[in-house]
Amino acid sequence: MKKKLRVLIAEDEYLCLLGLRANIEELGHVVIAEATDGKSAVELAIKKKPDIVITDINMPILDGLEVIKNINETLFIPSIIVSGYYDENLIKRATEEGVLYYLVKPIDFKDIKIAIEITSARFEEFKRLQDELQDTKKALDARKHIEKAKGILMDRMKLKEPEAMKRLQKMSRDNNQKLVDVAKDLIKADSLFQQ
Repeated sequence: MKKKLRVLIAEDEYLCLLGLRANIEELGHVVIAEATDGKSAVELAIKKKPDIVITDINMPILDGLEVIKNINETLFIPSIIVSGYYDENLIKRATEEGVLYYLVKPIDFKDIKIAIEITSARFEEFKRLQDELQDTKKALDARKHIEKAKGILMDRMKLKEPEAMKRLQKMSRDNNQKLVDVAKDLIKADSLFQQ
């Protein structure tokens, strides 16, 4: 069973809104909010935090692309833009605002199914890459602290690098602390001696 998504629909044409909602529910997803103008769409998205936003491009108050831009300034929610026509400039703008899929009306069941599947897959890939980047940043940050702590031990205790590393590892084991935390404590303690 695929994940049941919580969907926000922003559409000012009532019949299109009904059609989208029927197709989304038929796919097994839940429509958690509906907006008929751009301002409400942004407020609802930020309040309800849906898994996906589907918005018409031509909306009152804020157009669909402004809706996506405003939402993405607060939190990144995968989005699908719906338009009455194919327009290269709109597609370019949509891409710049982080829209993951562009649909042209009329939209049928198959169109919305493909759009949701591709958008969800792209978003999962984006999150995975973001997590990997965070892990890499954390690893580099930890490495920086460990290298600095080794340098302090080498300087203060006149140790060679391998012995300084072994000393840090022993402190880590003895205190049942992560190596990076031992390194940070050592750096902090060293800074007190330099005041």
